[in-house]
Amino acid sequence: MDERLMVIVGYDTAELLDIACVTTPLAMANAHVTALTDATANALGSPSRPYRVTVACPGGASFTCGSGLTLQGQQSLEQLIGPLDTLIVSGGAGAGHERAASDPRLLGHVRRLARESRRVVSVCTGAGILAAAGLLDGRRATTHWRFAAQLAARHPKVVVDPDPIYIRDGNVYTAAGITSALDLTLALIGEDHGAEVARSVARDLVTYLQRPGNQAQMSLHTAAPPPRNDLVRRLVEYITGHPDHDLNATALAARAGVTPRHLARLFQEELGQTPGRFVRQSRTEAAAHLLASTTLPMASVATRCGLGTAETLRQAFTSRYGISPSRYRATQAAEGTA
Repeated sequence: MDERLMVIVGYDTAELLDIACVTTPLAMANAHVTALTDATANALGSPSRPYRVTVACPGGASFTCGSGLTLQGQQSLEQLIGPLDTLIVSGGAGAGHERAASDPRLLGHVRRLARESRRVVSVCTGAGILAAAGLLDGRRATTHWRFAAQLAARHPKVVVDPDPIYIRDGNVYTAAGITSALDLTLALIGEDHGAEVARSVARDLVTYLQRPGNQAQMSLHTAAPPPRNDLVRRLVEYITGHPDHDLNATALAARAGVTPRHLARLFQEELGQTPGRFVRQSRTEAAAHLLASTTLPMASVATRCGLGTAETLRQAFTSRYGISPSRYRATQAAEGTA
């Protein structure tokens, strides 16, 4: 039976979870592939092809993961030739991913194999390796939130969005950090074999079927705790729940029963930013949700989020996410139909 060759690029200090969160779901998917009906197979275009997963690394030697455990490479990166179904570049702990991103030989092979792959994937700081190879130029991409600013500064041709847990731009996929590889791998399985196989694998893994790609990395479990100050907490809840209301500093201060100056001091102490900046951020995040989940015209999105006009929406959105609202919506639509 024809197989889908999935190649994971490893190197010294590669993050073990970046690798395992890909290899384990793929192996589990193989156990379910044969259960697909002929009708499902025909509908998806012969999805019954199982995965053949291999870890390739320089010289095909063993390498030590960031956790200290050693993995044995299964294939030499230098001798690997296409065609490949999917090329997956893992992230690395410490400075390991930076060393990999500055290794011209490794980058050359990643670049070469990418040309021979149906799709290209990075996990976590592996995005830095794809970027260094020129594979993310002009594309929207994500990486671990802790390294997003660094990636954007080093590779200005890359449209870095630190919020989603994974992004698909054309045939290039980038996952945010570590366990987000699990979400992306389930999405790939769904693409290749259909939703039922993806659901079965998710049940085997005792995890969500998959979080949507545009879900923020800073989820309820990882986001900053709510403000300790009751007044600020109530205002934050009001702002996020009513983005289209009058939320200027004077109106907010009056609502809280304090002076604008005192309000500014409280926001700076609790949130590290001014009330105006927090309002703009909240409105832009609300716009991102509407853009991804509705077909409302830009002007309507701007009105509902308190941004006034489509041009103000565009400016705020581009400043916050580094991408225009229209392109963001088009990318989300592509992910939703994948």
